[in-house]
Amino acid sequence: MQTALVTGANRGLGKETARQLAQKGFKVILTSRSEAGRAVAEEFRAAGLEVDYHQLDVANGQSIAELTEYLADNYDHLDVLVNNAGIHYDTFQHTLNTDFGIVEEALRVNTLGPWRVSKALMPLLKKSPAGRIVNVSSSSGSFADSWPGTPAYSMSKCALNMLTLKMAADLEETNVKVNAVCPGWVRTAMGGPEAPRDVSEGAASIIWAVLIPKDGPNGGFFRDGEAISW
Repeated sequence: MQTALVTGANRGLGKETARQLAQKGFKVILTSRSEAGRAVAEEFRAAGLEVDYHQLDVANGQSIAELTEYLADNYDHLDVLVNNAGIHYDTFQHTLNTDFGIVEEALRVNTLGPWRVSKALMPLLKKSPAGRIVNVSSSSGSFADSWPGTPAYSMSKCALNMLTLKMAADLEETNVKVNAVCPGWVRTAMGGPEAPRDVSEGAASIIWAVLIPKDGPNGGFFRDGEAISW
């Protein structure tokens, strides 16, 4: 059975991505910073889905180490890592009035978190015949398509896009592919009720990147399966 780990999967896009992966036959390791994710995993298991749970704070090195040890003890490989956990869509500030505490936290979670988790889990991903890393990014981090405001979130996602390019290049000669995905503006706690997309539509972009074939793209930025501007 193929295995997939999703970060920040206790609600919103992460939860729906975990659901869709499990429905496609993956054994999903659902992770979340809070213990709320445990109840979500139990909910999915009650629906007949193959879901495991482990706590993970992507900004905490000890938490990442504990997850890595658990996976090494219980799984012989990992096929998919979805770096979904994210924080601080800071519409209330701009570059000249910003709270740098918020900026630093956004970078720790949205950029360094995926970097640290990917690095820690790479030995297991390399044991997969077709490892996939999907970095859940945003057009707010695009030089071509970004918009005013949200400086902490936008800077962190822009850096995540560069991480995607760098890591994809470093993995070019392996079975692991890395891509970034913008799920669009989705109705979640972060996206708000005015967003035009529901979580199933947003998660579909992520699932597309999970399922790309051996000859599929590496080091790209996509929405709905189509390349978008960096």
